[in-house]
Amino acid sequence: MAHEDDSEDDSMHVGKLVRDRVRRTMKGVVLGVVAIVGIAVFAFIVMLLWNWLVPELFHGPRLGYWQTAGLLVLCRILFGGFGGARHGHWRRHHWREHWEALTPEERARLRERFFEQRCGRGAG
Repeated sequence: MAHEDDSEDDSMHVGKLVRDRVRRTMKGVVLGVVAIVGIAVFAFIVMLLWNWLVPELFHGPRLGYWQTAGLLVLCRILFGGFGGARHGHWRRHHWREHWEALTPEERARLRERFFEQRCGRGAG
């Protein structure tokens, strides 16, 4: 009877693992679809704003949807926008905690290494 209970527990465990994997996969698919729809809507709104303002104010061209999407990708490549600042804030916070945990000697060594790498010379 003990072997029967073990196999039942194993099958319940495997079933839970499969359900969890399916749930995570579905969540990823839904998030992916939401992201794609969000980007498409954002591109459409940018296109509307561009076509409303630029031709009138600067005598510039009107853009189609795919031109607008391409312009957004180009801006992302050149300027790195769309929320990249959040990661920078996290890094600053991480380094502040790391810095505060260092001893004065470790801070001095880190400063010295920083100046050698950045400036090609020592701090003093």
